[in-house]
Amino acid sequence: MKTLSLILNVVLLLAVIYLYVLHFSGNTEVPDEEQAAISASGAMPRIAYVNSDTLLENYKFFQTKREELEKRAEDLQKEYENRARGLQNEIATFQQNAGGMTMNQARAVEEDLRKKQQNLLQYQQNLSNQLLQEETKVNDDLYDRVSDFLADYGKDRDFKLVLTYTKNSGVLYADDSLDITQQVVQGLNQDYEVAAPADSTSAQ
Repeated sequence: MKTLSLILNVVLLLAVIYLYVLHFSGNTEVPDEEQAAISASGAMPRIAYVNSDTLLENYKFFQTKREELEKRAEDLQKEYENRARGLQNEIATFQQNAGGMTMNQARAVEEDLRKKQQNLLQYQQNLSNQLLQEETKVNDDLYDRVSDFLADYGKDRDFKLVLTYTKNSGVLYADDSLDITQQVVQGLNQDYEVAAPADSTSAQ
């Protein structure tokens, strides 16, 4: 599920851009006395970060969708294996009986088996595309949920910058006081639990 982790990093980055634009797209003219007060106080924009790995590990929406995708992949793999096993049996039967066939009969069976092999390869490709589409849909939903939540959360708490923090993210150190991961996970899970019954009813 590396794609989902990558999508979350993109979500958080776009949320940062959104909050930045939101903050600076309004009235940018600051009175001289207010600007002087800010400079004198040394006030800095409020900054926080979210650990995307921790978020994905604890976000119930993602856990549910990951389990669904894994189960879907297992089911499709079984379907493919059943078809492949049936074709292998046909090939084995042909090889056993080929000696008693005329040349034309053998060629006809070989051509039929070739077509079935091609169809099986196409079926496998279709299954892969289907799984990719389903994963893309989950990614899009994850993007919308996290992006919408962070936009409201950051605005309500006057955060001017929210970063994503993971190993290899380029951030070498971040003070724990800036970590809002647990709050974000809690808020996302609360929203998901409220929406889940309605989503389940509408899906029926």
